[in-house]
Amino acid sequence: MEVNLPFAKRLDQDDVLKEFRNEFFIPKTSDGKDYIYLAGNSLGLQPKKVKEFVNEELDDWAKLGVEGHLYARHPWLPYHESVTESMARLVGAKPFEVVVMNTLTVNLHLMMVTFYRPTAKKYKIVIEGGAFPSDQYAVKSQIKFHGFDPKTALIELMPRPGEACLRTEDIVSTIDSQSESIALVLLGGVNYLTGQAYDFHEIARSAKKNHCEMGLDLAHGVGNLVLNLHDWNVDFAVWCTYKYLNAGPGGLSGSFIHERHSKNFELPRFAGWWGHNKSTRFQMGSEFDPLHGAEGWQLSNPPILQLAALRASLEIFDRAEMNCLRAKSEKLTGYLEFLIKSLDTDFYSIVTPSTPSQRGCQISLKTGKKKSHIGSKEFVSKMARHGIICDYREPGFIRLAPVPLYNTFTDVYIMANILDQL
Repeated sequence: MEVNLPFAKRLDQDDVLKEFRNEFFIPKTSDGKDYIYLAGNSLGLQPKKVKEFVNEELDDWAKLGVEGHLYARHPWLPYHESVTESMARLVGAKPFEVVVMNTLTVNLHLMMVTFYRPTAKKYKIVIEGGAFPSDQYAVKSQIKFHGFDPKTALIELMPRPGEACLRTEDIVSTIDSQSESIALVLLGGVNYLTGQAYDFHEIARSAKKNHCEMGLDLAHGVGNLVLNLHDWNVDFAVWCTYKYLNAGPGGLSGSFIHERHSKNFELPRFAGWWGHNKSTRFQMGSEFDPLHGAEGWQLSNPPILQLAALRASLEIFDRAEMNCLRAKSEKLTGYLEFLIKSLDTDFYSIVTPSTPSQRGCQISLKTGKKKSHIGSKEFVSKMARHGIICDYREPGFIRLAPVPLYNTFTDVYIMANILDQL
């Protein structure tokens, strides 16, 4: 690899996915230039087809009213089914194991109603230390709801002294050594601060061996990593769609429930009419008859306009294919890491793992040995004034996320050059 603009442009020229950038709106600076947008791990860019897809539903609503449920161009009654197969491909699942519904933390709570069933002896939840705050709030509230104390019922996995990321062997060791008291293992797919991706297969194997339920929050994993939820044998997973899946602010959430649970109607769950048997749903009976598979966990009919935005994005993923996107992602983060390490790294340190398989499409920086403002909101604002949109998170992390659908190697080169200047 080379530290120069012609080399970055050659990489872009050889990129088999380069045309997909044209399918997104790129934010503009005040002088009309494209921002270098490296915040797709916070909010993905808008696919250009979203407006067309949403307007179709607005037009059908205007023309048909309630009849749109049956007679819209894309009938609303089964509309959520139109995204199921695409979503299942993205997460490595069978279609009936996946459903799009609600929002992320709502789905996390619904899954814990089913899969966190503590007893007097087996009541603890394992999460990563410094997990995304919403996950921490959710698991602590569930622990309290069941009458336990988070101080004793929550196991937070911490990196070894002097290290920023968790080691798989330490996660497995914790599960093995405390298995008699662990009810649920819940990990993020990619750590939102460090960008670390975990060895899901190995961790899930340990959880199953020790009779612990296993769940994943894939907010930073779906559309980022190649996933195989069914084969990994996890019990459940949840994710949002507004980051790498580009479904818009506040986009809907997805849920996965492994097929071994699909017909276990004795499992506790919170019920709603959209999870009821479709053939008898409108008979308005008083007894809940759950659907087989993940659809049986639905509560209410989903918002069609948000589904339309998601459908527009998933059509792009179907054409780009996740394996190709992941291959480009590893090259992008590899080039970004190479460029940053070629600079004066005493001002900052990279806390994201160097091994491509152990990270998502993210490189996170923290202030280094020399006095620096790099780990600050002010520095991110300064980057924006120079045409770079990136992301700051407490305590002192700058997150750079080159997304393979719309970021380029030239973006990465220019960003590193501006980082050097600042």
